[in-house]
Amino acid sequence: MASKATLGQQVLRRKPVSVLIEESSGDLHTDTPLDPPLDADAAAPHLRRSIGLLQLSAIGIGATVGTGIFFVLNTAVPVAGPAVVVSFVLAAITAGLTALCYAELASAIPVSGSSYSYAYATLGEIVAFGVGACLLLEYGVSASAVSVGWGQYLNEFFSDAFGFTLPDAIAQPPGDGGYVNVPAMVLVLLCCLLLMRGAKESARANATMVGIKLCVLVLFVAIALTGFHSGNLRPFAPMGFAGISNAASSIFFSYIGLDAVSTAGEEVKDPHRTLPRAIIIALVVVTVLYIGVAIAAVGAQKWTLFEGQQAGLAQILRDVTGQTWPSIMFALGAIVSIFSVTLVVIYGQTRILYTMGRDGVLPPRFAQVSPRTGTPIWNTAVVSTGVALLAGFVPLDVLADLTSLGTLVAFSVVSIGVMILRRTNPDLERGFKVPGYPVTPVLSVAFCVYLIKGLHPLTFAMFAAWLAGAAWVYFTYSLKHSRLRALEGPSGP
Repeated sequence: MASKATLGQQVLRRKPVSVLIEESSGDLHTDTPLDPPLDADAAAPHLRRSIGLLQLSAIGIGATVGTGIFFVLNTAVPVAGPAVVVSFVLAAITAGLTALCYAELASAIPVSGSSYSYAYATLGEIVAFGVGACLLLEYGVSASAVSVGWGQYLNEFFSDAFGFTLPDAIAQPPGDGGYVNVPAMVLVLLCCLLLMRGAKESARANATMVGIKLCVLVLFVAIALTGFHSGNLRPFAPMGFAGISNAASSIFFSYIGLDAVSTAGEEVKDPHRTLPRAIIIALVVVTVLYIGVAIAAVGAQKWTLFEGQQAGLAQILRDVTGQTWPSIMFALGAIVSIFSVTLVVIYGQTRILYTMGRDGVLPPRFAQVSPRTGTPIWNTAVVSTGVALLAGFVPLDVLADLTSLGTLVAFSVVSIGVMILRRTNPDLERGFKVPGYPVTPVLSVAFCVYLIKGLHPLTFAMFAAWLAGAAWVYFTYSLKHSRLRALEGPSGP
């Protein structure tokens, strides 16, 4: 008779990759009763595979382009000066190294849950739960941070097109002239309603919006470069490399979309091939756009003018052309773009909650899927409510740094997971393998740790408080109700 598992063995138990994949397809069968059982009313045992390569790539691009480039320059340029271009390159290198690690794990473990699921298979349950908490923070706060900027571009569009603006009290972020950011809350509600209609419909709408935003950003680069003045690039790095590094740490949340691709693992056609391709496509498109826009922006406007500037890129177009039509078009494109980002990031968070609910580490209601739409309706409502409250009442700079920290922690775990899975499951089918292994994942972790060091101390305090709350949930609920515990039996592994 097997001896009872120690606490250490229980919290470090790993979920076999075969079980993860069987669960994602609804094929898992066991004679061991699950505690707690799935709700009898929870229809549709698994998500529907309805997303192709183009739509999945658009999810990655849609979750990434807009989270930073439409408004983060207003906070990053004052820190780094024109050298913010180098900050974007540094963040892109880190994201690129991690993207290769994501591509391998996503092709080998094509399930929802992203780095939470990867950590469950490689590092153990308690680490996976901590990563899941980081992802929930990362996605929830990122969606809030992005939607906060929506009101600024709405005002820019209304001002140029119709000659009026919404009052700052309801259109600006709290602490920046506003009290309650009403447009941000409205945006989250609209995304919630669209996501409840279904993943396929949401992916189609997002793909259309991504096309619009790409055209708008290319237009910005083309027009802004006509106003390029080399004198605007001097001094290039007024705050030195420390400023470059701090800006890179802050803007890293702009690359969250790479993780969003892997949250769709159970809704993608031919996931072993489609997931890694979509991740690489999203990385290349996003990096080229970010660097191009950053160069055009700091070349067209003196770096000292960025601080406190609302809807800054639209203002640059107005200054360069002396006309309102380019800024009207750009502001409208930004409105569509930020809608797209908020939509996809909320989508990603609901799928992480779905996976954690199915694993039993969160209440089973989070694993319920609508029989009509094939989507987790309850998750969408819960996430949207939380995001709306954050967007309406929390200052933007706090949101951005928290997102960066959560993203960097999750990215580090993915890179470590690649190395562990290569050792523990070398024969696992992989649709993509990290080039330059093991140097690439090691460099990815090193870059992530370096960027983490550049964040504000207050961010670490808030992050620690979040993880402490997550630990309380794990030890009071998740440890007892974990389905992996039920599958292994009371004696443990």
